[in-house]
Amino acid sequence: MSLRAELLAPAGSFLSAKAAVNAGADAVYMGGRRFGARAYAVSASSGEEDMLMEAIEYCHLFSVKVYMTLNILFKDFELKELFSYLKPYYEAGLDGVIVQDLGAASVIRRDFPDLKLHASTQLAITGPEGVLLAKRLGFSRAVLARELSLEEIRRIHERTGLELEVFVHGAMCYSYSGACFMSSLLGGRSGNRGRCAGPCRLCYETGGKKAFYLSMKDMETLDLLPELLSAGAYSLKIEGRMKSPLYTAGVVSVYRKYLDLALSGRDFSIEEGDREILREMYDRGGVSNYLKRRNGPEMLSLSERAFRAERAEISEPIRENYLKRERTLPLSADFYVSPGERASLSLTLLSGEGEEIGEIRIVKETEEIAEAAEGRALLPREVEEKLRSCGGSGFRLEKLSLRMEGALFLPISSIKRLRREAFSELRRAILEKRRRRTGEAGQGEARG
Repeated sequence: MSLRAELLAPAGSFLSAKAAVNAGADAVYMGGRRFGARAYAVSASSGEEDMLMEAIEYCHLFSVKVYMTLNILFKDFELKELFSYLKPYYEAGLDGVIVQDLGAASVIRRDFPDLKLHASTQLAITGPEGVLLAKRLGFSRAVLARELSLEEIRRIHERTGLELEVFVHGAMCYSYSGACFMSSLLGGRSGNRGRCAGPCRLCYETGGKKAFYLSMKDMETLDLLPELLSAGAYSLKIEGRMKSPLYTAGVVSVYRKYLDLALSGRDFSIEEGDREILREMYDRGGVSNYLKRRNGPEMLSLSERAFRAERAEISEPIRENYLKRERTLPLSADFYVSPGERASLSLTLLSGEGEEIGEIRIVKETEEIAEAAEGRALLPREVEEKLRSCGGSGFRLEKLSLRMEGALFLPISSIKRLRREAFSELRRAILEKRRRRTGEAGQGEARG
């Protein structure tokens, strides 16, 4: 059987989105400043830059998809604002939206017909009937409830044929997402408006005994990845938009390793050191899931977790590899200059195997014209040094060809400016391939 899959990572901030990309995610899901089910995530509460727009550009540079969370229940006046809110992200190339409110889904389908709709887990879809309804309503993917078994996922896949997204790691709610009103009733903060206060994580008393009776252990499914793929799960989703970039990087890197192993068809086994990484990232006193069980006290984290100091031997390699180290795209570069002409720099994207992709090729020239050297001539090593200074650009030169005709003079500043402008134009060209034009596709506010 030919298997394919997407590793979907959480991003509550631009730094988390960057960590997810660097650690190997195929896609990230992230909220903007409004209408997301995590109103207290950094991306929603920051008064500074638009982190989602920044994340879209960074992710698309490395061919990683971005899904925007619009997974709350909307008020009528908010539906009228949805077109203008979503338009800039749509034009930037947003790959899909995760939606709970069926009215919002209808508006999006009308105004942005080519934007993919994903039915949120907040819709509490637990069977084929719910998935088939989502399909009829225009959704291209259903995010299944976390309470399903492997066999239930398999049955849904076989009966519906719709793309399925399944949670594989992270926090579990005591109740069905989207159908829980505990936070709203106890404190006036509705989970269906993105403001869940997490009352199920509090200590309660019954029969004279205090414990965390509603606090679920976290989900972890490393051992079950081959079975999930076989059951028909396509997008494997990691929970954690409220968690740190370190959490995102650590968890994504481990799941990337074992998802690739599962897809390869080779013998599948988990190294204990990788389980330790997951425990170090976040630990509620054990792990559980519904994939092969229905209930039981073993699924609850009844006692309060003791504080645990960070273990540098686990966290520091993750910081170095995914948070501090910049991910870059490999390039082939051709520099040519001769007296009486402008120097030119040609850039071509390379594949991971070092072959030219060829779809995007940039050629830039200097403003200054090279002259025959009367004194000290420009040296090839000087040119190479300046061209290879790629820090912060998102690129690296894997191949560099220098052709310099005779002894000539050209200011070093001119070569540095040529490199910067060429890199900037290449970046724009890559991102432009993902951009859209709204045109007459929608006039949401005008229609009311």
